[in-house]
This record gives sequence, structure tokens and C-alpha cells, in this order.
Amino acid sequence: MEMAAQDLHQLPPHYSEAGNYTFYCLYNLNLHRQILHFEWLLWRLSEQNVPYDVKRQRFHSPHCESTLVNQTVPLPEERRYSFPGSIPSPLFHAHYIPDLTGCVPPLRDAPFPDPIETTLPVAKDKLSQQVLELFQACQQQTCDLNKKELCRTELQKEIQRIFPQSRLFLVGSSLNGFGTRSSDGDLCLVVKEEPVNQKTEARHILSLVQKLFCTKLSNYIERPQLIRAKVPIVKFRDKVSCVEFDLNVNNVVGIRNTFLLRTYAYIENRVRPLVLVVKKWASFHDINDASRGTLSSYSLVLMVLHYLQTLPEPILPSLQKNYPESFNPTMQLHLVHQAPRTVPPYLSKNGSTLGDLLVGFFKYYATEFDWSHQMISIREARAIPRPDGIEWRNKFICVEEPFDGTNTARAVHEKQKFDIIKDEFLKSWQRLRDKRDLNCILPVRATIQKR
Repeated sequence: MEMAAQDLHQLPPHYSEAGNYTFYCLYNLNLHRQILHFEWLLWRLSEQNVPYDVKRQRFHSPHCESTLVNQTVPLPEERRYSFPGSIPSPLFHAHYIPDLTGCVPPLRDAPFPDPIETTLPVAKDKLSQQVLELFQACQQQTCDLNKKELCRTELQKEIQRIFPQSRLFLVGSSLNGFGTRSSDGDLCLVVKEEPVNQKTEARHILSLVQKLFCTKLSNYIERPQLIRAKVPIVKFRDKVSCVEFDLNVNNVVGIRNTFLLRTYAYIENRVRPLVLVVKKWASFHDINDASRGTLSSYSLVLMVLHYLQTLPEPILPSLQKNYPESFNPTMQLHLVHQAPRTVPPYLSKNGSTLGDLLVGFFKYYATEFDWSHQMISIREARAIPRPDGIEWRNKFICVEEPFDGTNTARAVHEKQKFDIIKDEFLKSWQRLRDKRDLNCILPVRATIQKR
């Protein structure tokens, strides 16, 4: 296997001198060896009395080489895309391609979207104006994203001391276009390209990361908790940014769906305002918490997209059907971020206002969707019959994950919680239909103040 000269120079010095790329790949994927090294490293650091605070001075040092600007803006002569950070890696290497045709804001050379100006829908009626006002006040700002990205950058450096070729990806609402000012950060630690056993291997890696957070990073990371879910995570709070984070290992479907949702978010200008209002509504009514048996934000987003796909005159298509190559579930991770650039705007003939669409959303799930026999599928752009597999058996709400086919709403496993969710949809539809005032289902002023 041959390497380009520019890639060879990116390897650690002892690999470059040896020129042994085969050994380099084996080392990169030899997770067991890295874990043993990490355990030894923690022991060695525990024996040292050197103040660890010095390591975090780069957060605020104006002279440090690893500033956010240097992380996101490459030298003109290089034009190298290195997602999500600036540390090159052959496994995640891709060249920068200028965006010329796509309507989705490109990531360009940065690990997160540049601030862009998007055309917002016209709001002439009161309800539409309220939806738009809430969206403009509560949507995630560039400064919010910068805080999360800075934390991701610093954590990646520390974790790479343990797993040298790992990459830490910012995923979820922070990047998919549906973030709010109060959105938590989601991180995916990719330690190798191959799947990781979530019950054993991922938990062990996360236990080591948690130990790192509890010891050497304890001055900057607080409340690190290992949550043993189907996809285990470490929950923690970054004291510098005051942002709550969830970190998983190798749940790469989250990287893929981040960019699928990002494309949906920007191909039609009514999508993001509608999703944000629905998320705020669900949170206000206490039905937006998977850990408490209700709907996750991801499921809510998929429900909104599904509704917009199933209108008599659709506002959204199925991107996976229309652009199968751009959203191929087997696409290499270093190419996933390029997919949104290939998708042009979707020109719908449906001229419904934001207010009409919000009322219609509640009506659809209150009176039209068959919860008992149907599954929500944005992949198919329609409601499809429930599968017979164990994943779907005895589940009250079925929402298909568009890449791996699992049920994103599996947390809703109690009939009492399901009845509460259905009741909120019904009451909100009736109130909004009669009054056409967002305040009747969600206090606009208080929500804006809370953000």
C-alpha cells in the first residue's frame, strides 16, 4: 500500500522515518493495545506532581498555536479539509471542494458551519409571525456553536493522548440546523472505522474517558457520569462553556444522520422554524425527554419531517430516495460532510404558511396517523406498516432511524406516557385551531426569555 508524500509527512515522526504504513494502520486499529496504554498512562500521570492546570492555559492564551481560528482556517496554499479538527489523519482525510451549486450551507474548511444568511419565510398572519419570532430569538447562535467547538477541540487533544488516531465529532442538533440556544452538545468519539460492541468495548472505553475526566480534567469537567444505555454515554458539563455534553463511542450513525438532517433543514425555509417551535412545545409540556419515557428531540425532528413529506402537496421529498449516493449508509465517514453540497433547494408547490403547517402538524398526529399499525419513515417519505421484529413489538410509537432502521422512539414504553403524548397533540390541535394564537399552547414571551 503506497502513501502520498504529503500524507507521509502527517504521520508521527517515528512512522515517517520508518515509512511502514502497514504497521501504522495496524496500530491505529489495535484498540486493545491503546486501552492498555491508556490505563498505564493514567497510572503514570497519577504519580506525577506536575500541576495539570498548565495544560488548559491554551483555552485563553492569545499566543497559542491551537486557537480556534487556526483550527478552522487553513493556510491558503494547503486548502486541506480536516474534519472535525485540524489534526490530519489519513483515515479521515479529504480535499476541500468549493461549494458552487448546493443550497445547504457548506462546512467549507471549518469543522462546523460558518454563519450564513438564509431567507426566512414571509409571515403575514399572527400565528406565523409568532412562530418566526420564536425561531429568530431561540435558534442557536454562532457564539453558542463556537463554545461547543472549542470544548470539542480541547477534549480531542486530551483524548488523542490516549487513542492517538481517534477523532471527536460534534454531532446532533449543534450541527444539523435544528439547534437552539439551550441545546446540549453531542459528541461521538470514533476510535476505529470498524463497529464497536456497545455493551462491552464502548462501555470500557467510556469508563476510561470518565476516569480521565474525574482525575486530570476535574478542574474543567464536572459531573461526568457513565450512563449504561443501549448506546452508552458519558454525560458531563464543561465548566468553561457551561454546556452539558453527551459523549458516545463509535455511534457513527449519529454522524450520518446529522448531515442528512442538516440537508433537510436548509432545502426549504419553513422547516427549521417549524421544528424549533415543536421542540419548544414538547419541552414545555414535558414530553421531550427520552430518559423519562417520552420523545427524544431526534424523534420529534423526524416526526416533523415526516409530516412535511406526507402532505397532499409535499414540502419535503425523501432525500435518501432522490439522492441515494449522497446518503449511502456505507459511505466513508470522511465523505459524509460533503453530501449536503450536492442537494439543490426543493421547490414545493405548497404555499402553506408557518401557522397553517403548525396546526396541520398537530392535527396529523392527533387524528390521522395510525399509531397502532404504522411507522414513521422519512426514508420512504410515508407512513409504512410496522415490521414484525422484536424492535417494534409492543412499542407505542415507532419512528424509523433512516440509516440503521432502529426505533428512535423506543423510550416510550409505558402506556401512561404514550397517552399523555397523544393527549397533548389532541389538546394543542384543538386550541390552536380555534384561537390561532401560539400562546394558547406555548407561552411565547417566557419561552424567549428562557431560550
